[in-house]
Amino acid sequence: MASNNISDRLTQYFDSLTRAERQLANVVMENYPVSGLGSITELAEKADVSTPSVARLVQKLGFKGFPEFQAQLRKELAAKISGPIEKHDRWAENAPDTHILNRFTDAVMTNIRKSYHQIDTNVFDRTCELLADQKRSVYVVGGRITHALADYFFLHMQVIRPDVTHIQSISNAWPHYLLDIKKGDVIVVFDVRRYENSTLKLVEMAAAKGAEVVLITDQWISPISKLTNLVFAARISVPSAWDSSIVNMLILETIIARVQEIIWPDTRERMEQLESMFDETKLFRKFT
Repeated sequence: MASNNISDRLTQYFDSLTRAERQLANVVMENYPVSGLGSITELAEKADVSTPSVARLVQKLGFKGFPEFQAQLRKELAAKISGPIEKHDRWAENAPDTHILNRFTDAVMTNIRKSYHQIDTNVFDRTCELLADQKRSVYVVGGRITHALADYFFLHMQVIRPDVTHIQSISNAWPHYLLDIKKGDVIVVFDVRRYENSTLKLVEMAAAKGAEVVLITDQWISPISKLTNLVFAARISVPSAWDSSIVNMLILETIIARVQEIIWPDTRERMEQLESMFDETKLFRKFT
């Protein structure tokens, strides 16, 4: 089996599943991995399928039975909610006897390969088309850790096109931003484990106003995913107490590259104006 992660297995086998099994797979992914931790009867009822359908799907995913399936879900849940100390201890216990430069780089390259293998090109293209549509306003928001990614994305998008707003992390200011969100506007959200309830609430309110949601998250997938089909799930585990943002950064830089490519004549004009202002203000030294 290429991956122990149940969500990966569901994605891999989804096209070959029966209608009932697809219903079941969608229910499992709705609040993953918690959604599969009830009894087999409860899961079957929630998906409106038979108990044997649950058993068949579990076996298709490579498990001997429902208890083994749930044991894997509990393992994934523990990984999802663990903090820096637990992550460090787990890595330290299993660390091979090689230099950290090699171990870390190997983990990152694996993360990139597996994450990009799972990206739906239709989702990527649709995301870039929405962001390039200058009739739509764009809003960007991050969390406690991901605000740095949001800052970076906002800075570039603000140069590429007009009408881009960075929603600050202070939640009591969010209603002011929500006032201006219109149907069809785009909100780009960065949310990785331990997912923030305040961010979820903000996006729920924006979606209720008709905003298109783009989610950049991790392999365990933020609850915000229930509000959109435009989801990029990056692998973030590395031999460190901290999660890695490298794949998320790669995804957002690829999006930036494509959006500026789509509307390059307008972007070029904005860049020329910006360079002219830099020259006038002498903010940067020129080596000419």
